[in-house]
Amino acid sequence: MDDIMALSATFGVVISVLGYFLGIWLKKKTGLALMNPLLISIALVIIILLATNIDYDTYNQSAKYLSYLLTPATVALAIPLYLQLERLKKNFVAIIVSLTAGALTSMGVILIMSVLFHFTHEEYVTMLPKSITTAIGMGVSEELGGIVTITVAVIIITGILGNILAEFVLKIFKISDPVAKGLSLGAASHAIGTAKAMEMGEIEGAMSSLAIVVSGLLTVVGASIFAELY
Repeated sequence: MDDIMALSATFGVVISVLGYFLGIWLKKKTGLALMNPLLISIALVIIILLATNIDYDTYNQSAKYLSYLLTPATVALAIPLYLQLERLKKNFVAIIVSLTAGALTSMGVILIMSVLFHFTHEEYVTMLPKSITTAIGMGVSEELGGIVTITVAVIIITGILGNILAEFVLKIFKISDPVAKGLSLGAASHAIGTAKAMEMGEIEGAMSSLAIVVSGLLTVVGASIFAELY
């Protein structure tokens, strides 16, 4: 099977995309937040690779083309943001302060956990970019000497959890303002959280898109400082 996969330029893409569409169908059918399309896709790919005894490197060779779409997909999030430009100007100070607090909290929690669980420095810097989009997080992890593949996994898990738990957490803390909803989702769970924000509304989606960019920039700068603290 490794040989078949290696010869195919699209097999990895096909099973990944089919898994995602299966997740969309299951979510619509069941209405359960747990049926996250990305989570279902990951689970399906893992099952297929284990069942066919295909190693990850071979799968990645034919699925890597999906990764090329990460950067343009992230840039495309600027479109809903542009449509809400006036609202951005009106709430500029509050947005910058809240996103700075979010980025510092994210990295601060990793620092505390690293001390409590006795992480190595390599493991620590691997976790630092957990709440920013994969396209940026991979570069941050590599630059700091982290394990990039684990960083990607942590970022995806963070995003999925944010997507699944978003409505519950917002309800618990009685957050109803669309700007606050969007910023919190984008800052905590990057593009996957933004997908949930866009389901909530146009304003939420635009603010979440902004949060991805600003939180990413803040983390790029902050991670290099935090990396020296442990």
